Amino acid sequence: MGSTRRRFLLGVAALLPLPVLARRLHATAVAALDPARLRALAGAVLPSELGVAGLERTVVGFERWLAGYREGVELLHGYGTGEIRLTGPSPALRWAAQLDALGPSFVTTSLPERQARLRAVLEGGRFAGLPPVDRATHLAIGLLAFFYGSPQATDLCYQAGIGRESCRPLDASSRPPRPSRPLGEGG
Repeated sequence: MGSTRRRFLLGVAALLPLPVLARRLHATAVAALDPARLRALAGAVLPSELGVAGLERTVVGFERWLAGYREGVELLHGYGTGEIRLTGPSPALRWAAQLDALGPSFVTTSLPERQARLRAVLEGGRFAGLPPVDRATHLAIGLLAFFYGSPQATDLCYQAGIGRESCRPLDASSRPPRPSRPLGEGG
C-alpha cells in the first residue's frame, strides 16, 4: 500500500512546477532508491570488467550525481552557440518507481535472470544511442549513460589511461597514454 501511495505522490509531484516542492519530492525520491537493488541493477547492466570496486565507485558517483541534480539549471552551451538549455524535471521521480517495479527479489536473483528481466522491461523501447543521463527513459539506461559519459569508460574502451577531462602535462602529450590497470583494481 505504501509503495502505491508513494508512486501516486511522485507522479502528481512531477506535474507541479513549484521549485521548492519539486526539490523536496526529488530528495524524497532519491532517498527512496533502494541501494541494494540499485547495485543489483548496476551489476546487470554495467561492464563486468569494472569488478566489484569499479562497480561500487560508479554507483556511488551516480548516487552523488542524482542527489545533486537540480531542475531548471542552465547547462553549459556549445562553443559558438547562443542556445541556452536548462535541466529538465528530476529523473528520480520516475526512476524510484522503476526500481520498485523490479521487486525486492531482484537483488537475490542470478545475474542472467536479472538481465533477462531488464531485457523484458526495456523491450519495445526506442533506443538510438545513449541520451543525456537526466533524459533517460529508464533507470538502467540512465546508469549506462552516466557510466559511458565518464573518463573511466573511455579508459576501459581503449584499455589505456587516457584520463579524458583531465590534463596531462604538455611534455607528455606526444607519448601515447599508458596501458590502464583493470578498473576493479583502483583504476
